[in-house]
Amino acid sequence: MAISMSKIQKQIETNPLTKEAAKEQFLNKTKEFNLQHAFSFDEAWDFVEYKRKQKEFRETVSTFEEALKKHESSLGDSTHKLNPTKHSFSDGQYIREIYNPAGLVLVTKIHSKNHPFFLMKGEMSILTEEGVQRIKAPYQGITKAGTKRIIFTHSECVFITVHRTDKLTIEEVEEEVIAESFDQLILSAPDTKHIKRLIKDLETSVCHS
Repeated sequence: MAISMSKIQKQIETNPLTKEAAKEQFLNKTKEFNLQHAFSFDEAWDFVEYKRKQKEFRETVSTFEEALKKHESSLGDSTHKLNPTKHSFSDGQYIREIYNPAGLVLVTKIHSKNHPFFLMKGEMSILTEEGVQRIKAPYQGITKAGTKRIIFTHSECVFITVHRTDKLTIEEVEEEVIAESFDQLILSAPDTKHIKRLIKDLETSVCHS
């Protein structure tokens, strides 16, 4: 009897199993169909739990963002005026520098590509899928593709992000590095063609030496 992914997804959403019951089902089906797995039950469970919590966080932060927009203390159209942004381009890079006043709650866009960030001034708390992190300048880190943050600024902050791009206008860059929704995210595997080419060059040079 085949078990489709749609049936599994429906069960997860409508009648999720406990870890013990899921393990029993996993072992029974493995034996019944004589299956060979490249992963253990615990690895599969941890992955499913991670995806469940990821989905829950993304839905919750999006709901929070909508509630924040409707709140009476929302900045509305004044957000950009109170958080001025400086845009720069240099040799295939787009640098975005933003100033944030103290005591502000912000919800960021969804980042579609990995890129470095730098907190040049101030102190802020950042909530992501990985939890809450309080950082203080000078600080640098990597924003992972798929990240959407809730930020609280404890003091005035200057935050810089750097993006690899061949685009030459702000609108084109934002279309490239920002996703309108999580459904738009296309998270591809790392591109290894350049490493493979280097390996081939090294092997060739060894043969000729």
